[in-house]
Amino acid sequence: MQLKLVPGNSAGTVTAYYLSSQGPTHDEIDFEFLGNSSGDPYTLHTNVFSQGKGNKEQQFHLWFDPTADFHTYSILWNPQRIIFSVDDTPIREFKNSESIGVPFPKNQPMRIYSSLWNADDWATRGGLVKTDWSHAPFTASYRNFNADACVSSSSSSSTCGSQPSLSNNNAWFSQELDSTAQEKMASVQKNYMIYNYCTDTKRFSQGMPAECATTNLT
Repeated sequence: MQLKLVPGNSAGTVTAYYLSSQGPTHDEIDFEFLGNSSGDPYTLHTNVFSQGKGNKEQQFHLWFDPTADFHTYSILWNPQRIIFSVDDTPIREFKNSESIGVPFPKNQPMRIYSSLWNADDWATRGGLVKTDWSHAPFTASYRNFNADACVSSSSSSSTCGSQPSLSNNNAWFSQELDSTAQEKMASVQKNYMIYNYCTDTKRFSQGMPAECATTNLT
């Protein structure tokens, strides 16, 4: 999806583009863009939910003004990994760590959602900066949506089956990052990541999430 975010004073607003299933044990993969006061950078908030539980946030500042023009935000989701990308540059990879007991979203079909909502209780500086409604209406723009996916039916079957044909435009099903892409991702994380749940020892004082002790999460 290509997005152009709310310009000017967007404090308190959240522009969202995400995948989600339904129900109390839903799965979810989030791109959320946390607004800020004029002149301050947006925060790109990513999260992964599986079986109704998230708490796997990583946040970034962007290396461009996301309100000035459209940029492409992509999610690769297959049974092995989830990759978040901005303008074809990977910024985060969440690998399947079911082997060590970490739930991974792969059994529930998800729909794609977009929204723009008021979240001034937490979005900007932890809720310290509220939405200034004198700047309304707040407008974010979406265009050029494109999806290459398995389509789930009401009978719980899928157009892909258990192992889709890679010759049928389903190469994404086993796609992974090559060494060049891994280097790009490492550079973004070094220079633009502002929060990583796997380094938040105060938040997880009773013990870090299991995947944080492995190399399976970057």
